[in-house]
Amino acid sequence: MTEATQLKARVLNLSPENFEALAMDIFRFQAQNNPVYAAYLANLRVEIQAIKTLKEIPFLPIEFFKTQSIITGDIEPKVIFESSGTTGQNTSRHLVADPDFYLQIAEQIFEKFYGKLSDFTILALLPSYLERNNSSLVYMVQHFIQQSKSPDSGFYLNNYQELGATMKRISAEKPDKKILLIGVTFGLLDFAEAGLDLSFLQDFNNLIVMETGGMKGRRKELLREEVHEILTKAFAVDKIHSEYGMTELLSQGYSFGEGIFDLPVSMKILLRDVNDPFNVENQHRGGINVVDLANVDSCSFIETKDLGSFVTGNQQFRVLGRFDNSDIRGCNLMIM
Repeated sequence: MTEATQLKARVLNLSPENFEALAMDIFRFQAQNNPVYAAYLANLRVEIQAIKTLKEIPFLPIEFFKTQSIITGDIEPKVIFESSGTTGQNTSRHLVADPDFYLQIAEQIFEKFYGKLSDFTILALLPSYLERNNSSLVYMVQHFIQQSKSPDSGFYLNNYQELGATMKRISAEKPDKKILLIGVTFGLLDFAEAGLDLSFLQDFNNLIVMETGGMKGRRKELLREEVHEILTKAFAVDKIHSEYGMTELLSQGYSFGEGIFDLPVSMKILLRDVNDPFNVENQHRGGINVVDLANVDSCSFIETKDLGSFVTGNQQFRVLGRFDNSDIRGCNLMIM
């Protein structure tokens, strides 16, 4: 069994109290076996053996995923995920050597938060992502659809009539079946404002509406509260759920409402001073640094361009927006 395989097994069986120990082992593994990360650390004059705690680990700026091949070990990627972007933008590329592990960790995380996928019918409204064949979100949702084993599960483009009819039929014939309506924000808004009669949802209590962020220039930008107000009224739900994920991460955070994200055991957030990227001590608001232990084959320590704040401890957080002049990204454009 290779060291990477051993580390992945530990990720899948991780308990919260062992997070930092595993993070340190992954850091040392990547510092030695990831050429780009090793060069970054060398340029910072970091003594690898001197790093003793999670807060001392330097985080790799996410921009490196645009220009470099971020991969740990002498392995070949089986899948290359690419971020969405507007015309002319350089997009991020995540070289994934073990896509089965990605699906395994994504399924484990979802079921930890929401229960068995087999209890759901999954209706996916991801038009901008289906236009590409290298979206990590589509890859994950396709797996979720398969695992749901529901004949009604599937992707929908702009066929809102069919989508509405499917939801109405499920609510009538299978009132105890959970429906997950997961969509890019502009797609959910378009569906909500398509003029369909969705009054049947008033009597259906098993609908979860989950937005993955992103207007992608398709609509006027709205505050999260404005988006959620429109969607809660249209779909007769109390809260709008959200997913915090991105091309460069294999783990996902989930929000059960109000834009407050919970993290899985494989993931942790540190907030950095906006004027000092190496200062993560006692920051309650700032730039989001993500530790994703599932990124064994790439890099687990990523300095993102998101701004956030902690809600309780460091396992719940809000996304406040993005640094000025940073790219508009589909999965995590969630402005407060």
